[in-house]
Amino acid sequence: MSALRFLAGATAFNTLAEQGLKSEHFTQLLAASGGPKWLGIAGLDKYLFSEFFKNRQTPLYTLGASSGAWRLACLAQQDPLAAYGRLEDFYIGQRYDSMPTPQKVSAQVKGVVQGILGASGGSDIVNNSHIHSHLVVCRGKHLNRLTAKLLLAAGLAMTAATNLLSRRSLGWHFERVVFSQQAVASPFLQLNDLPSQQAELTEANVDAVMLATGSIPLLLASVPQIEGVADGQYYDGGITDYHFDLPLSHATGLTLYPHFYPTISPGWFDKSLKWRQGRANYHNALVLAPTAEFVASLPFGKIPDREDFKQLDTAQRMQYWRTAVALSERLAEEFAEVVAKGNVLERLERF
Repeated sequence: MSALRFLAGATAFNTLAEQGLKSEHFTQLLAASGGPKWLGIAGLDKYLFSEFFKNRQTPLYTLGASSGAWRLACLAQQDPLAAYGRLEDFYIGQRYDSMPTPQKVSAQVKGVVQGILGASGGSDIVNNSHIHSHLVVCRGKHLNRLTAKLLLAAGLAMTAATNLLSRRSLGWHFERVVFSQQAVASPFLQLNDLPSQQAELTEANVDAVMLATGSIPLLLASVPQIEGVADGQYYDGGITDYHFDLPLSHATGLTLYPHFYPTISPGWFDKSLKWRQGRANYHNALVLAPTAEFVASLPFGKIPDREDFKQLDTAQRMQYWRTAVALSERLAEEFAEVVAKGNVLERLERF
């Protein structure tokens, strides 16, 4: 039984079929938001970060939102495996023994962020000369810039309603802010599908950016101040870019996307919109996703998700999540075997 799917857009399919699966082909790396879902592919992440992209000497432009940004922050540190281990420990170690307030959740998530950044405090990420990190944050507009629960809920409901008609309407309600080193050659500096602002990622703001990119409205408190941008209410980057659907035809090289689904929901409000799937912008991408059979083999027959906080007690959830992480090593083994055998063409599927 195969555990991993290799889904390639047209350009990526041709390149990989002709030249094989090599790390130097990839110049972009994506990581989606999705709460704890990343735990189901953690083993694959760790192999990619510590082996496939080991000792990278050419630029790799990474783009992440929410927990995806946290994963990619590990890659940009001097010891990616150690950083990823801290992410696992602090993320799984969250404890909510009663219904928490957004402020209490934010307090625990701050601990997760500090754990990821470790002793370097984010300097590794900001100063990495080869891994160019891009972290997506959303600034609330109109009702979504208000912090009162009922008004914010009304703003989110209005956002969802207009998004039904057009994804571009998100720009009325939220502004995408991309924090990065602002490398001149970055393909992510030219995003114009939605109102977007580019901002510099610095040692002074990396912790606030990391907190903001994972601050889900109503579940966590907003981040009101981030150095380098105007004050406002900054929230989870997945609002605009849940799984990403970005016009990257101008990007050189291929895009690698280790994902927990074989489908793409562009924004947070598109999750239930089955007709709005992102595919057209993935011609140069290789999407790696677990097979349905692998997912069925996990405890409860699914990858972890935020409902586990409600459905399981803390001990059960932690055991389940750690088991999912351990089993995800199979994805890494399968990917490594394909690289070693040079038989990616046998595994490629059209995306």
